[in-house]
Amino acid sequence: MGESDEFKSLGKVFVVTDNNVSEHYLPQIRASLSDNGNDVHSIVIPAGEPSKSVAQIEKIWNELLAAGADRSSTVVALGGGVVGDIAGFAAATFGRGINFIQIPTSLLAQVDSSVGGKTGINLPGAKNMVGSFWQPKFVWIDPVVLQTLDEANYRSGLAEVVKYGVIMDADFFGLLESHTKEIRERDASILSRIIARCCELKAQVVKEDELETSGRRAILNYGHTFGHAIENVFGYGKYLHGEAISIGMHCAAKLANKLGLVNDDFVDRQLRLLSQFDLPTTISDTNVNDLVAAMHRDKKVHQGTLRLILPTKLGHVKFVDSPGDDELAEVFSN
Repeated sequence: MGESDEFKSLGKVFVVTDNNVSEHYLPQIRASLSDNGNDVHSIVIPAGEPSKSVAQIEKIWNELLAAGADRSSTVVALGGGVVGDIAGFAAATFGRGINFIQIPTSLLAQVDSSVGGKTGINLPGAKNMVGSFWQPKFVWIDPVVLQTLDEANYRSGLAEVVKYGVIMDADFFGLLESHTKEIRERDASILSRIIARCCELKAQVVKEDELETSGRRAILNYGHTFGHAIENVFGYGKYLHGEAISIGMHCAAKLANKLGLVNDDFVDRQLRLLSQFDLPTTISDTNVNDLVAAMHRDKKVHQGTLRLILPTKLGHVKFVDSPGDDELAEVFSN
């Protein structure tokens, strides 16, 4: 990072990270922020989705308070999507809002969750149910850090990459299909292209609908209503976020096919790409009725109606009201 104008005059800086990322990058980030003249503190939380909890956000609030954070202070999220979500929520709520910077270290965070200003925590009954929109001052992305990311989390991030091709850019989907080997091997040049394009696509949507009021931003939730239900029912432990979203995208494609919105070729093409990235597309050993019930607790429920994002062709999706619980259970089952 070195000396940089962006990292100067940040007040007291609180680097929020997890116990995995801290071993790799916290000393360097602390040193760099200090070299830029900042008073640097660190807050380390346990790695994993269960940390997006009331208990952990309370811990962060109290540590900010004890260390003298004020309205001129800055929270820096150093980590993946979990760290970014909870650190951003802490920044949005402490003192009614303080400065926030994202330094994403996972592929999922670099291509998706670090951009757009969504922050939040989970409740036991629903994912991301408590949160706020709070835009970072900037997002600092370095693809080099992905070389230390474990294989499961790297693959997990690829689900969100595939999502952007499905919902907005058929040519980008084709690029992914043409470079599966390089992507799997974490080739630096293709990763830079992928990350840049995903950020461009997300920024375009966020600019059009920052606070998710028009409905445009909701297209980014493709596969997520199914995926969030999977995460919730399995206790945010069995499946990584991207793994659940991969299953969710396949469920959404099957439902769209069942409703006559897409043909078999679409379903097969998406399934083939997800499988080439070693992402799961089916579940087992659970009661599908529990999954359907969890879907009805999702944020996309509007006046009692569950609304889904379903594809109509590669590069385009639309809102569709849920056809019914039996149909949802069927796509989970098959």
